[in-house]
Amino acid sequence: MEIRDTKQEAVNRPSAPETAVASPQTPQTRRQMDQSLASSLAWRAVADWSSQILTWASLLIVVRLLTPADFGIVGMAVVLLPYLRFVAEFGIIRTVVTFRNLTDDQLAQLNSVTALLSLACFGAACLLAKPLELFFRTPGLAPVIVVTCLIILPLGVRAASEGLLAKEMRFPLLSLYDAIRSIAAAIVTLAMAYFGFGYWALVWGNVVGVFLRCAMIIRVKPVPFARPVFKSIREPLRFGWHVSVSVIASNSYERLDNVTAGRFLGQTALGFYAMAWNLSYVPLEKVTSLVTTVVPSYFAAVQDDMPAIRRYLRTLTEALALATFPATIGLGLIAGELIPIALGKKWDGVILPLQVLTIYATVRSIVPLFGRVLTALGNARYVMWNDLIALVLLPVAFVVGSRWGVAGIAFGWVVGYPFIAIPLAVKTFRTIDMPFREYLQALRPALDGTIAMSLAVISLKYTLAHHVPMLVQLILEIAVGALVYCGTVYLLHKSRVMAFLQTARNFRKARAEKRRKSLEQSGVTTP
Repeated sequence: MEIRDTKQEAVNRPSAPETAVASPQTPQTRRQMDQSLASSLAWRAVADWSSQILTWASLLIVVRLLTPADFGIVGMAVVLLPYLRFVAEFGIIRTVVTFRNLTDDQLAQLNSVTALLSLACFGAACLLAKPLELFFRTPGLAPVIVVTCLIILPLGVRAASEGLLAKEMRFPLLSLYDAIRSIAAAIVTLAMAYFGFGYWALVWGNVVGVFLRCAMIIRVKPVPFARPVFKSIREPLRFGWHVSVSVIASNSYERLDNVTAGRFLGQTALGFYAMAWNLSYVPLEKVTSLVTTVVPSYFAAVQDDMPAIRRYLRTLTEALALATFPATIGLGLIAGELIPIALGKKWDGVILPLQVLTIYATVRSIVPLFGRVLTALGNARYVMWNDLIALVLLPVAFVVGSRWGVAGIAFGWVVGYPFIAIPLAVKTFRTIDMPFREYLQALRPALDGTIAMSLAVISLKYTLAHHVPMLVQLILEIAVGALVYCGTVYLLHKSRVMAFLQTARNFRKARAEKRRKSLEQSGVTTP
């Protein structure tokens, strides 16, 4: 792994004229940035969780209409997608956010690059579809791959437009588009599953949702096309190359567990594993998406203000841990009761890999922040090499683990991922000069609450075993776990809880004041 001097990294950050130099935050600027970040996160959370309610409801119906084999064939079909999708996007979203002063002509050139790449990648998908069908030994897989990869076409064309919206911090609008995409995908999937289209319901639901979201983004922020001139966009393309390789590598090793399950254990086993992965990621995805879509813009905006970077990292880590630790660990604790009740007995093979994957998901929930900080500070190359090393180590862990079935593949994450996360954390702490104990303090409230919750739920589980109906036991475990977690956090870390509540009050006051001024400017009087 490449380790370079921290001071040298400062020299290698994107420089003028591409980036604007940020000065240390004044109290007023700090309040404005904090309010903007809180607003963006709030909009994102409301949109994500509102749409997720419908998605969860539809999933519970779809899993009863489809079979594990249907989910398995879709799991095989999407193996190719991340490789080609991120080649088509070429890291342009992150590039536009980080390089603060790209000209209109440079943006048009970058838009042409991603448009050409999206066409080339879809063509590659068509050529590779039949070989993948033979690899998985699954007749009929090739057309599923081709249709699944249709989404590459709009994703490449919309990259520059979305990058501009992210740089302008128009996250309420992006959140709305995400919600519309999720709802549309859920409706299409549910309708097609009901009418007997099998795995095609999962495929076309995703295609419709992605096309709809991309069309809305391009409509509100169109970017023209221009003939690419390499000399003019050399630096943005180099940065985009580092970002895209990193993203391709990370998404590749995240899919190679599916490849391993499908190749060595078969279609049904892959269906169990894919469902376990999706469920373990449900409480995590909607929270970490805040990191991957909202936070990079704010890190980039304060990229030369280390105290601000440290404060954002500390605060966001604490918030993420408080939200995700009890959700992921709690899901693993109740999996034995939840799966038979929610999905049916035919999905019992999901329970053990789900319990293992929730351990990995807990750690994974906070690690993406490190990569976002390093990328915003010009360390995209280090992140790239870290992900490339993961691409070598983790597949070995998956193949070895497959000897013990789908649970063994899940254990591959638990054993292998720390070798990737720890160097990334160390590099981040050195780059921003943050002591490890300061970071650990941010995790303390969530860790204390999760440990107490786990002990309470495990004790209740053994007390109630075979004495009450499974549904009653599940409800009691959830209620007791939530009560113990919240009570522990409040009693041991009351000051931190009150600080978060005060931040929420300040945010509401700022929103109310902004609305009042807006009404006054429009001639409407307020009491």
